[in-house]
Amino acid sequence: MTMQRPAVTYQDHWKTEGYDHISVTPINPVVGATVEGIDLSRPFNDAEIAEVRRAFLAHHVLVFHDQNISEEQHKAFGSLFGELHVHPLKHDAANNRGGDPAILEIRTTANSKYTAGGAWHADVTCDERPPASSMLLIRQIPEVGCGGDTCFANMHKAFETLSEPMQEFLRTLTAVHDGAIPYVGAYNTTPPEGGYPRNEHPVVVRHPETGREVLYVNPGFTSHIKGLSRFESQSLLEMLYRHVEKRLDIQCRVSYRPNTLVFWDNRCLQHQAAWDYYPYSRSGGRVSMIGHRPTREL
Repeated sequence: MTMQRPAVTYQDHWKTEGYDHISVTPINPVVGATVEGIDLSRPFNDAEIAEVRRAFLAHHVLVFHDQNISEEQHKAFGSLFGELHVHPLKHDAANNRGGDPAILEIRTTANSKYTAGGAWHADVTCDERPPASSMLLIRQIPEVGCGGDTCFANMHKAFETLSEPMQEFLRTLTAVHDGAIPYVGAYNTTPPEGGYPRNEHPVVVRHPETGREVLYVNPGFTSHIKGLSRFESQSLLEMLYRHVEKRLDIQCRVSYRPNTLVFWDNRCLQHQAAWDYYPYSRSGGRVSMIGHRPTREL
């Protein structure tokens, strides 16, 4: 007897279930979704935003294509999800490129020495209260029409796929996050008076809204683990970083077209921007929203 294929697939069911005002299509079952049915240049109602919030917590990365919005509209949408963050580079006159303090310009050309976010990281975890979320609006994609994707890794899954003894050990540890690592070491900026932010956070934290555990170290900002020797700290961190990089089953890849806005949960993700479009250009701007201090407790 031949079984008949169901008329509605699982993904089609997932796309529409529970959403009356937006359409949500997962990129994969682990992380990421595309959202349609909302125009960010127009006023939106509380029901629409409530559904965006629910999709955000479920999928961690939301992709909104074809959003031709102004900087003010970009900030207004971000403000619905928290107080706007000012990047450490914007605080320092020597490195500040000007413009709106709440918008971090993202631009890579043939003359760039590096691309922003070109290595795995979470945004500004050196802050006492790192961004809870970020919204990157890419206005210009490479002239060839492709390249410049962003990869995202689910740090809930990164922790859950470690062995139980390793999980128990990591729960006891605290790591130091230092802004000098990317801003001086990678970007070659001049440190401001008093230096860039440097803070300690638990290696395993809990998401403040879902309660799920998160692996909270990243090569962009984490300098070392307190209480371990340099060799032990480097070896452990390197293992964790390789674990995240190699687990394709905890990742998704987001492709852009002009005026694509990507909204991600910085509390439970790492991301990396692919610079695979040299000598072409890619540009846009990012706003971020301040979160709570990472903690093991809710």
